[in-house]
Amino acid sequence: MVEQSDPNVLAIDIGNTNIVLGVYRGEELTAYWRMSTSPHRMPDELAVLINWFFAYRGLSFQDIEDGIISCVVPPLLPVFLELFEDYMHLNPLVVEPGTKTGMRILYDNPQEVGADRIVNAVAAKAQYGTPLIVIDFGTATTFDAISKEGDYLGGAIAPGIAVAGEALVQRTAKLPRIEFVVPSQAIGKNTISSMQSGIMYGYVSLVDGMVARLKEELGGEARVVATGGLAEHIARYTPAIEAVNRNLTLEGLKLLYELNRS
Repeated sequence: MVEQSDPNVLAIDIGNTNIVLGVYRGEELTAYWRMSTSPHRMPDELAVLINWFFAYRGLSFQDIEDGIISCVVPPLLPVFLELFEDYMHLNPLVVEPGTKTGMRILYDNPQEVGADRIVNAVAAKAQYGTPLIVIDFGTATTFDAISKEGDYLGGAIAPGIAVAGEALVQRTAKLPRIEFVVPSQAIGKNTISSMQSGIMYGYVSLVDGMVARLKEELGGEARVVATGGLAEHIARYTPAIEAVNRNLTLEGLKLLYELNRS
């Protein structure tokens, strides 16, 4: 049950392609939205857009009592901080080196790890246990490994599905842009289905191969959870993915908020 004293916390994950916003009250995610990332928006523009989102759910800026931000697009962080200050009169928590995570970061240089990867790892560890592999199908497709002891070990980064598709269009003279759907068979009978097969089944095989390698290095067994826009589509075609969690990053932000604000 949500206690009356629990604040409304606005959690924001600023990614390269999308920005995800969610309002938590205690353990409950009461509302969430997704919007495209634009590095050129000003705080006032964002305020108009977010206020419209809020109004649709019966919220206002005055209802927000605290906030937390993770960001992998550095120019946008000060824009959102200004938004919080001007419209909500708040100083949100920012996920950055030094933020308490409850796990050891065993990267060569922990400051190099994207905030979203750490946030996902925190949420997945809390919900699914360890050892664990987290796959995020975003602008990049990332694979993150968490040890049996709960330490963040590192992982792998590959081009995202949309990035790979766009590269084909940009670097070839005749290949068109395609819809990212899995075709009925791997042997394409035309250019569109051939591209869809190469990209979508190619990424299914990427997942199968990377999960097998990471599991071997983790000692043979690990749960696998996926998040990101195309996670559900890929998960249908590979048994390697055991769970799909659309809001994994928001849940991680909520956990980090509770850990650090307390």
